Amino acid sequence: MMTPFAHRLAAWQARHGRNHLPWQGNDPYRVWLSEIMLQQTQVATVLQYYPRFLARFPDVESLAAAADDDVLALWSGLGYYSRARNLHHAARQVMDEYGGQFPRDRAGLETLKGVGRSTAAAIAVFAFGQKEAILDGNVKRLLARHAGIYGTPDQPATLAALWAEAEARLPDDAATLRRYTQGLMDLGNGICTRTRPRCGECPVAADCYAYRHDATAALPEKRAKKPNPERHTVMLLARCGDRLHLYRRPDRGIWRGLWSLPEYDSVAAAETAAQTLGAITARATLPAITHKFTHYTLHIAPFAVTIAAPARAADWLPQQEALAKGLPAPVRRLIDDHFR
Repeated sequence: MMTPFAHRLAAWQARHGRNHLPWQGNDPYRVWLSEIMLQQTQVATVLQYYPRFLARFPDVESLAAAADDDVLALWSGLGYYSRARNLHHAARQVMDEYGGQFPRDRAGLETLKGVGRSTAAAIAVFAFGQKEAILDGNVKRLLARHAGIYGTPDQPATLAALWAEAEARLPDDAATLRRYTQGLMDLGNGICTRTRPRCGECPVAADCYAYRHDATAALPEKRAKKPNPERHTVMLLARCGDRLHLYRRPDRGIWRGLWSLPEYDSVAAAETAAQTLGAITARATLPAITHKFTHYTLHIAPFAVTIAAPARAADWLPQQEALAKGLPAPVRRLIDDHFR
């Protein structure tokens, strides 16, 4: 008789999985922070941000008490900035609504801003040993292949089938449950990959539907790709001595609440705006850069000017102060490339 799926996966994880990540343990704050950072972001990237964030905000109390700008500044470059705002809001919820203690069950965790069913389940498993099923993108792919579940994962019927499969495979004991849950993440990330899965190294290949039916390329089924729109903008890089001209974006739309460079439809419009800042002593059109979002691609044409004397001192920030703000990744890149 074949060993149950969960126990094979947990045994594989113990030998071959990722067992030394800095957030692994049962501290709910560290687990929660890592799970939010890992949403739509690779582990390698999170490993660059997580230690810095934890050093600045070592617990939920310090995060809840922080200024918005401080949180966004440490998140700068990690992308999907709504996660940082939700994280900050949720920290305050924990302090105000739960007396500084994280809820111990999935239902309570789901009341926190930015925490959905799968994220809440992961926190409940790792921090509290609760019996809950996760279903992130990697796990959807793994289960669709192993169980032979057709249909795109965003279809309600397919999603319901995947959740049912995830629930049915849970082991009962907390120790196995933690390893099994981490094993799902590790196998989906490193073995059961989107392209070229390494089925020969998979501990559950023997009874995998996709492996036995040569269907790994077909599962999970993919949505028809929509054209990715192209957008263009001109960013004004204005410098006066060691000061930069930045503004805070409104609390709506892309990069809401972050500090950024002013944007214009053309170089001519950018130069006209620059003239209101003071006398221009130098100007240059710099090489364009491209920044890809989930739903479109943004082409940025940087227009750099040097201002002799500012018309309004309030329009300018010292360079080091500007770099400490929450900046979108392409804005930080432009400043690093051209203002240092």
